[in-house]
Amino acid sequence: MWKMTDQTKTLHSDFIASELEREIIAHMWPAGSKLDENALAQRFGVSRTPVREALHVVVSRSLAKREPYRGVVVADVSRDRIDQMFEAMSEIEAICGRFAAARMTMTERTELEAVHNRMQNVAQQRDFPSYDRINTEFHSLIFAGTHNEDLVETANAMRLKLAPFRSSQLQQAERVAKSNEEHTQIVMAILDRNSKDAERALRRHLQSAAKAVLQARSAKR
Repeated sequence: MWKMTDQTKTLHSDFIASELEREIIAHMWPAGSKLDENALAQRFGVSRTPVREALHVVVSRSLAKREPYRGVVVADVSRDRIDQMFEAMSEIEAICGRFAAARMTMTERTELEAVHNRMQNVAQQRDFPSYDRINTEFHSLIFAGTHNEDLVETANAMRLKLAPFRSSQLQQAERVAKSNEEHTQIVMAILDRNSKDAERALRRHLQSAAKAVLQARSAKR
C-alpha cells in the first residue's frame, strides 16, 4: 500500500505554496479571501497536513495572514508594502555586494562567474524557470561571500519573503535580458574587488526588479 512520505509531503506543500503565491500575486484571490484548508486539500488531492505547511509558507512571505476566528486570509499587499520590502532588500544586497567584493576568495569569485555564464546561456534559450532557479544560486553566492553569518541569515530571510515577487518578474524575455545585463555589472565589480561599484550595482538591480514587479502589477489591474 502506497504511503505519503515526508519527502512527498514536502514536494506537495512546496507545489501548493508556489501555486497559491502565483495566484495571489496575479490577483486571482481578492484581499480578505479565506484560504480554507479543507477546500484546498480537496482541490490539490492531498491531506490537510501539506496544505497547512503550504499556508505557513504563504503567511511567512506576507501574502496572507492569520486572523482570529477566520484562519488564514489573503493579505492586502499594497504597492507601498512591495516598495518597502524591495527597498529593504536592495539595501541588504547592496551591503552584501560591498562585503563580497572585498572578502570573496578566488574560488568563490570563479564560481560566481561560472554561475553567471550559466545564466547567460539559459537566458538566451529563454528557459525562464531555470533562470529563476539559478538566479537564487547567484545571489546566495554573493550572500555567502560576505563571510558574515548574521548578514547571510538576514539576506536569506528577506529573500524568501520576496521570492514570489522576484520570480514573477522573471517570466518575460525582456526583463530576463535586463536582469542578465545587471548581473554582468555586479560580477565585473566583484571580480575587480570594487566594493563601491558592487554596492551600487546590486542596489540598482533590486530597484529595477521592484520597478518590473510594480509595472506588471499595475498592468494586471
